[in-house]
Amino acid sequence: MKKLLTAILSTAIMMGASAVYAEEYKALDSREQSIISISAFTANGNLEKLEPALVEGLESGVTVNEIKEIFAHLYAYAGFPRALNAQTLFMKLMDKRKEKGIEDTVGKSASPVPSDLNRDEYGAKVRAKLSGLDEVPPEAKWQKFNPVMDQFLKEHLFADIFARDVLTFKERELVTISALASISGTASQLKYHMNAAMNVGNTKDELREFVTYINENVGEKEGETASRVLSEVLSK
Repeated sequence: MKKLLTAILSTAIMMGASAVYAEEYKALDSREQSIISISAFTANGNLEKLEPALVEGLESGVTVNEIKEIFAHLYAYAGFPRALNAQTLFMKLMDKRKEKGIEDTVGKSASPVPSDLNRDEYGAKVRAKLSGLDEVPPEAKWQKFNPVMDQFLKEHLFADIFARDVLTFKERELVTISALASISGTASQLKYHMNAAMNVGNTKDELREFVTYINENVGEKEGETASRVLSEVLSK
């Protein structure tokens, strides 16, 4: 019965895609749509599509520093080579725009992080927040199996990176699900982060439009996977 409900929800989401595309997006503004595109094409390495997505992002209000922050965030999810390739492309694009006399908004830099920040504790609390928990849960089996991976996740990803306020937690999770939806073999992580996205302020309508946007702009295969995963999330 649950599988049937998931299938029905998935079909409903995809059937609504064409209607949303025709009527334009209502939950996601142009800036958020650009964040999705930049994140997706950074993660899957499609530099041909990334360049116009970067231009569109700059023109829709995404600042230079926010784009840099997307790359910094994504190296933890898509790998340093993909993030570096995207950054190299962006640097060349910025040079071309400067030569044309285009002045892009740099945006704010990250606020200083307190020198006495307990990164392990902060990171554990951030992860709990993303999981929808008020308190840090007991260690899971995988954390005990590989403590160093857990340490890096807490102290680096969820502390060093998430503590930077160039992007909000809501925006960071939009970046994350955009990346995970655009690469293969990450459905279980996408499911967790779709839940996390809602736990930090992304709405169901925004996620439905997110699926539509992935389907229309990244690929139907990726859209189908995102639709199925979102259906599983919403069927609970």
